[in-house]
Amino acid sequence: MNIANKKTIRTLSIKSMKAARIRNLIAILAIALTTILFTSLFTVSLSINHSVQEANFRQGGGWNHGTFKYMTQAQFDEIKTDPLIKDYGLRRFVGIPETAPFLKSHVEVGYSDANQAHWMYCDPIAGHLPLEGTDEAATDTRVLELLGVEPVLGNPFTLTFDVDGITVTETFTLSGWWEYDEAIAANHVLIPLSRTQAIYDQVGLGSRIGADGITGSWNMDVMLDRSQNIEQHLNEILKNNGYQNENRSLGDNFISTGVNWGYTSSQLADSLDPITVLAIVGLLLIIILTGYLIIYNIFSISVSNDIRFYGLLKTIGTTGPQLRRIIRQQALLLSVIGIPLGLLVGYGIGIKLTPVILFQLNGVVKDSVSASPLIFLGSALFAFITVVISCHRPGRLAASVSPVEAVRYTEGTTTKKTIRKGQSGPSLLKMAWANLGRSPGKTAITMTSLALAVLLLNLTVTFTNGFDMDKYLVNMVSDFIVADAGYFQVGNYWDGDHALPEDVIVSLENQPGIVAGGRVYGKTSAVEEFVTADHIREKNSPWNDSKTLDHMVTFMEKNEAGLLADRAQLYGMEPYTLDKLTLLQGDLSKLHEPGGRYLAAVYNTDDYGNTKMDSHWAKLGDTVTLRYVETYEYYNPNTGAILDPDQPPDDQPYRYRAKTYQDIDYEVAALITLPKSLNYRYYSADEFILNDQTFISDSGTDKVMYYACDVSDADTTAMEAYLSDLTNAQLTQLDYESKASYAAEFNTLQKMFLILGGVLSLIIGLIGVLNFLNAILTGILTRRHELAMLQSIGMTGHQLKAMLIWEGLFYSLGAVVVSLLLSIAAGPLLANVLSNLFWFFTYRFTVLPILLVAPIFTVLGIAVPLIVYHVVSRRSIVERLRETE
Repeated sequence: MNIANKKTIRTLSIKSMKAARIRNLIAILAIALTTILFTSLFTVSLSINHSVQEANFRQGGGWNHGTFKYMTQAQFDEIKTDPLIKDYGLRRFVGIPETAPFLKSHVEVGYSDANQAHWMYCDPIAGHLPLEGTDEAATDTRVLELLGVEPVLGNPFTLTFDVDGITVTETFTLSGWWEYDEAIAANHVLIPLSRTQAIYDQVGLGSRIGADGITGSWNMDVMLDRSQNIEQHLNEILKNNGYQNENRSLGDNFISTGVNWGYTSSQLADSLDPITVLAIVGLLLIIILTGYLIIYNIFSISVSNDIRFYGLLKTIGTTGPQLRRIIRQQALLLSVIGIPLGLLVGYGIGIKLTPVILFQLNGVVKDSVSASPLIFLGSALFAFITVVISCHRPGRLAASVSPVEAVRYTEGTTTKKTIRKGQSGPSLLKMAWANLGRSPGKTAITMTSLALAVLLLNLTVTFTNGFDMDKYLVNMVSDFIVADAGYFQVGNYWDGDHALPEDVIVSLENQPGIVAGGRVYGKTSAVEEFVTADHIREKNSPWNDSKTLDHMVTFMEKNEAGLLADRAQLYGMEPYTLDKLTLLQGDLSKLHEPGGRYLAAVYNTDDYGNTKMDSHWAKLGDTVTLRYVETYEYYNPNTGAILDPDQPPDDQPYRYRAKTYQDIDYEVAALITLPKSLNYRYYSADEFILNDQTFISDSGTDKVMYYACDVSDADTTAMEAYLSDLTNAQLTQLDYESKASYAAEFNTLQKMFLILGGVLSLIIGLIGVLNFLNAILTGILTRRHELAMLQSIGMTGHQLKAMLIWEGLFYSLGAVVVSLLLSIAAGPLLANVLSNLFWFFTYRFTVLPILLVAPIFTVLGIAVPLIVYHVVSRRSIVERLRETE
């Protein structure tokens, strides 16, 4: 008879569930733990992603998707109507205050419309954005504090700032203000567009773009439909309107663009490669497999235990699909309890864990815990899919067995072994091993489930252990660097007005604990080098079109050899800092000769420390002629007429050239790279290094750009405190960097990843232990009649416990071996992926976590079987033999 009644099937499913309460409890715990794993992982990951994105947006200046930079008004009006642009905001830069009280603050004055202001976090909490045709301005509380102005609407304040090289002083009326956010890199003073144009007119710009290429230009930030593939969409918008951003030399249709690097989804989409995809997919598979193994094992063991029940159902007409439905309904009913429980507990763990992890990160939003619906939808979906997949094969097993096979079924009876004559008799060890071999699938699943937790822990330790502090600090080669605050400001150009006073250096050198130190002198006089036209074209082609390059080369001054005069950037270094250089070729000892006419050519590196050998023209042994210019003269390039340098004409072209100067030849003694902490912090010309005496003698300047020093470990804290007080209380125009702060940043980053990986390993470990407990428990319970029979024919309780302990040890220690093999296989793949993601990562293979976990697994392998046997053995042998299965 074919049973087609769905209600009957549902009743059978519920009744059989009620008869297996222990299994239901374990299954619910397994499903809940799997859901906890997904939920906590998604909560922490999305929260970190949200926090990092918010920090990136603040550091980058806003949360728009992209930017079209330095346009004319005509270009702006044309591009803003493109259908791919969902919304846009206009920004026009005016100037930057560079004097006190803004020496340590980057403040920009300019116009931003409502969209742009909102995207830059410039939303007034009091008042409003400035109105057109007024003298109003809006800013943050930090700017007002530095100016000594109370945040009261209507208060006047005066700013002095640089507009394309011209200093102007303007007074504004406060129309609105917002709270200062220290995570935002730049402070803003927003003024009306009408006031912006009036200042342009005042300094003689009018509708032109300034000499700096920024002031007076039209900058448009845009929002697109989505944050993936931003660069591709910006390029498509340019192409739609007949523009390109590849190279100025390709034509006059060049428009520079910028992608908001803060969007992690865009970074991921742009940087996806097969290895990264494989690593992401591999991590997801490990997590899914962890949940799958335990849920599958539970249902597989359950089907094995109830196989006779399913066989009896088949004898009365129940079909295979109906049996599969019974198992599937049980899984879904258990999921209704387990998944919501896992979502709640997992999100709670995520909420508690996220602040701990974010606290370890510098420069992120600390109180950012994501409540995205994706956390719950994704976790529930992954958990549900895991449950459905896990019960599929056990359902097939129940549906495929025949009634006769079901009645005669015993775990492991499908395997037949031939006993050879002369083979030694059974031992407890062999019996334990044979028992595991009766169900190799269950054994493999249990071992793998335990091994995955150890694998993840080992990979986490391998990852954090690979954080190489030497690489991380490779650019911070001195314990302390002290300079004018402007030297550390992004976008500032150092000059003699920002030199470090000699009395400050003397005071530093008198501090206890100074091991070694040295001055680095900066160029304050004009210096020129002589290079080929090809070098000029190659160096300037990313920012200029071919017509501009031709014009540039044509009107550059030439020497007798036909080489072009171009700006050069020099360093004068004392022996301490010369020893900090990275030598590529040559001999640095020549630079230690006082007054020696030797120099080192500075080559650039990428973020991974790889030298760009095409970044400089000078080679080892070359003769470099440097021209030290005292005065320039202005002239008309068409007529050659000399012009007044104080009043260059606006109605005719003019150029300038060296009038009085001194040419000195040097030999290139070395090719070097310069740590980023010791350079000018910007690149604008070919760079050379001389020793301090030669530099002072030839350049005629002794202006110190910064002082770097090393301090004994015992005095590092005292020096940190001294410099903090010096730069924050005594001489606020100064600032400093320390290696200790970089090292602390490194340690917190390492600790954050260790906490996250440790928690995930713990959750997966709990799932593995639960799987192990389930395997031991069901293995003993299903064999309790068999074990009683062994005792009835002479096996002692001590021997039985020893056999069960061996089974537990085979499981636990087998998992250790499997995790070791998986770690050996996964290590190189992890190394390749992480080396691409983290430039300071160095792969170091380790098995220490596995060795530390092995004793814990040994205790589990002994304790769990003993505890389960103790519960079962409470009943007498006769009672257990009388049981019917």
